[in-house]
Amino acid sequence: MDITGTTKLTGLLGSPVAHSISPQMHNESFRLLGLDYVYLAFDVGTKDLKTAVEGLKALGVRGFNLTMPDKTAMLELADELTPAARLSGACNTVIHENGRLIGHTTDGIGFMDSVKYNGCNVTGRQITLLGAGGAAKAICVQAALDGVKQIDIFRRSRPDAFARTEQFAKKTAEETGCRIRVMDISDRRSLSQSLETCTLLVNATNVGMAPDIYSCPIPEDLFLPPDLSVCDIIYNPRQTRLMQLAEQAGCRTFNGLYMLLYQGAAAFSCWTGMEMPVEAIREKYFRQ
Repeated sequence: MDITGTTKLTGLLGSPVAHSISPQMHNESFRLLGLDYVYLAFDVGTKDLKTAVEGLKALGVRGFNLTMPDKTAMLELADELTPAARLSGACNTVIHENGRLIGHTTDGIGFMDSVKYNGCNVTGRQITLLGAGGAAKAICVQAALDGVKQIDIFRRSRPDAFARTEQFAKKTAEETGCRIRVMDISDRRSLSQSLETCTLLVNATNVGMAPDIYSCPIPEDLFLPPDLSVCDIIYNPRQTRLMQLAEQAGCRTFNGLYMLLYQGAAAFSCWTGMEMPVEAIREKYFRQ
C-alpha cells in the first residue's frame, strides 16, 4: 500500500481503540481492491470528540467509524442522520459528502447480514431480543426496517429505563410497521411464550461475556425449541453458556463475530461505493 498525495482518509474514533481489528480489515480490503484509501485508529473520547470531528471534516476525511463511548455523542455533531441512526439513537459510521457529515449506523445491517450468512430467514417472522442497550436498539431498528414482523424485547424492569425502551419501541413500530413489545426479562412465562413462536433468539446483553463466561441471560432450565436459531452477539468467548445450552437443545447457534465483519463491510461500501471482499477478510481475520 502506497500513501500518496491523493490518498483518502478513513478511520475509527473511540476510546480505547488499540485492540480494534478494523484497521486491518479495511486496509487489507483497500489493498485487495487497489483503492487509494487508508484507515487509521484515533483514541478520542467524548470530551475531545467535537474538536476531532471538526478537524477531520476540515481535512476532507472521506468518512469514519465510531465506537464506544462516542456513538451517541456523534448524533449532535452530524449534519444529517439516516433513519436507522435516528431511530436507534446511535451513530457508528459517518460519510463525508460535499462538506456535510451524514451519520449512519451499520451495526444493525451487520447483524442482519450475519443472520442471512448463517442461513436464518427472519423476514415476516418474529425475533426475541434480550437487552435494550445500544446494540439491541440497532438490531431492533434494522430488523424492523428489513421486514421482521414482530420483535419481543426483554429487559430489566428499572422503571425509568423501561419507560424509555417502551417509547423507543413505540416510535420504531410507528415508523416501520413492525409490532414491538417490551417485557420484563424476569417474566418467565412471557419469555417462554415468546420463544415458542419466534424464529430467532438474540442475546444483545453482556451477560456471558468474558470473564463472566458461566453466566446465562435466561434461566438454564427454560425450554428452547429445537427449530429455534440462537445468536449471542458476544464473541469472547466464541461459545457462550447460552450457545452451549442452545446446541444441547438442537438449535442452530452463531455468535457476533460476523456481525463485526458485516458492519465493517457496510461502512466500507458507504465510503467507497464498492463491496468489501468479505470472503478474503473472513478467511484472514475472522476464522472461527
